Amino acid sequence: MSEKPDKCPGNRSLRETIQFYMIDFQTPLGRAIDIAIIALNIMVVALFVIETYPLPPSVSLMLWRLEVAIIFIFVIEYLLRFYGAPDRWSYIKDTYSMIDLVAIMPTLILLVLPLFGVYADLRFIQTIRIITVFRIFRFLRFIAEDHLLFGIISLKMLNVARLVATVIIIFFIYSGLFYFAESPVNPDVNNFGDAFYFTVIAVATVGFGDIVPVSGAGRLVTLMMIISGIILIPIQVSRIFREWISAPRKRYTCSGCGQEWHEEDARYCRMCGSPLEESAVSQETDQ
Repeated sequence: MSEKPDKCPGNRSLRETIQFYMIDFQTPLGRAIDIAIIALNIMVVALFVIETYPLPPSVSLMLWRLEVAIIFIFVIEYLLRFYGAPDRWSYIKDTYSMIDLVAIMPTLILLVLPLFGVYADLRFIQTIRIITVFRIFRFLRFIAEDHLLFGIISLKMLNVARLVATVIIIFFIYSGLFYFAESPVNPDVNNFGDAFYFTVIAVATVGFGDIVPVSGAGRLVTLMMIISGIILIPIQVSRIFREWISAPRKRYTCSGCGQEWHEEDARYCRMCGSPLEESAVSQETDQ
């Protein structure tokens, strides 16, 4: 991921300007771009949920056109980030870049195929639509350590945000996967709400038994969601406790490895052992 500059340079090229504002979250324009992206992310996730319910054809067509418009904006965003990236090959391999591509490709595939005279059957469309459930990962960009949700939360609170995000992502993804696996064969799973209800019950290991997976894929998804909940949620909880009991830290920029966060009284990098220069100490403190 590209390193964020400390401030917007006064004399910059078009590429540098684009690169700055696509990763900036402190200037009014940079923050407005991020807020717009978050709003579009919420809309595209909401569209996924709404489309699992019975809708009149006219409403379904309207929602499809809205999805296409949002994905078109995502394509522009991806191209701008690619154009402005200092190292474009590294950008392509970046985790967030791959997530962006996953979010874009299903809709593009369904749009492009008819142009070549290829019309997908319902099973292929359902297979492609399964991928759209992973669009929720686009929110991870905004709770990274170099973003800190517009810099309004501390590093300790960031781990709380990640715990909440982990729970939401687990519930959302597995609800979507369970819906696609079970809705064609299970009369008790008719929409995303039914799948979400089952996911919460399954992860909580309550098991009322009113909804039971009947397909092999549904059972596999159920096993995966329970295992993920058992593993991922405790990991995030342990990070929170570890941060709360650890010594206060400040943002020291290590010239050796680039590690930022170290203890307040640290004189050497905790990752590579390089000396930490006083000029590299940021005013930002992890409260």
